[in-house]
Amino acid sequence: MSELNKIAIKILSDGKGILAADESTGTMSKRLEAVKVPSNEESRLLFRKTLFSSESMKNCIGGVILYDETIKQNSGSKKIPELINESGTVSGIKVDTGAKILAGSPEEKITEGLDGLRERLKEYHKLGARFTKWRGVYNISEKYPSKVSIYSNAHALARYAALVQEAGMVPIVEPEVLMDGNHSAMICFKKTSEVIKKCFEELIVHKIDLTGVILKPNMILDGSKAEKRISNDEVADLTLKCLKESVPQEVPGIAFLSGGQSEIEATENLNIINKKNNTNFIMTYSYGRALQQSALKHWSKNIKDTIGTQKVFNHRANMCSLAARGKWSKELETQS
Repeated sequence: MSELNKIAIKILSDGKGILAADESTGTMSKRLEAVKVPSNEESRLLFRKTLFSSESMKNCIGGVILYDETIKQNSGSKKIPELINESGTVSGIKVDTGAKILAGSPEEKITEGLDGLRERLKEYHKLGARFTKWRGVYNISEKYPSKVSIYSNAHALARYAALVQEAGMVPIVEPEVLMDGNHSAMICFKKTSEVIKKCFEELIVHKIDLTGVILKPNMILDGSKAEKRISNDEVADLTLKCLKESVPQEVPGIAFLSGGQSEIEATENLNIINKKNNTNFIMTYSYGRALQQSALKHWSKNIKDTIGTQKVFNHRANMCSLAARGKWSKELETQS
């Protein structure tokens, strides 16, 4: 077992998942302003460290993805990665610099951030990060994602992963096929399969150690504006089929993004996926809003109510952890 594989397994094992707390300053500001909390460096830190010091960090959260601002902040005398590591959780860092317009296909995006990445990774490793994240985004329509988008983003993800492993960290590879649109789940299945296969083709070309990679894909869902919706069981079946056909066996685990699903929907779908999981892959969560939203709403009413906010967060994290083991039920949602 390589050191990278050990890190990946530690993050994903025993029903643990990943807290995606890597919202950019702009995105986090929108979320705070939506609940009428002024956004500044102090308020962003206060909410995040409330989550990072919660009890569920020990049992439910194996890794936390941070943003550049947060990984450099302190909580009292401790650096944020130290606070996270105290609970046995691994600190990670988002390293891409965002999705920009793809030249030659202006309705699509290419993720940037490779320039200077080797130097930034050295700094992040010194700060305590042991895994990283890079997100590629793909639109679905009759024309998209185009071959140029699929290839360009896969190539960038592979170059990123090579630099990350060189720096002694585990890369999370996140090719997100967006649920925006009126497409069917079968179209999502086809496009997601194509995207993931191309990503792994490029990872193999770049000689990536696949045992030290975590895949962060979307589930197979109908478009957000689709008239008909498949059942949760069908979501699980199509998602498992896609991953079995597209992901090499060496990959230790898959941490799903929530991708606009509600907290309950993301939890229920993950639970059924794990009940039906007939693969060797660990199947868990890497959720942002689907872990934080209820806690953020509670916290916004009284930002000094640390205990109350942590209670809400602990419940959501525990529900996701149960789902990662296929042991969640709707009845448990109403029990405190």
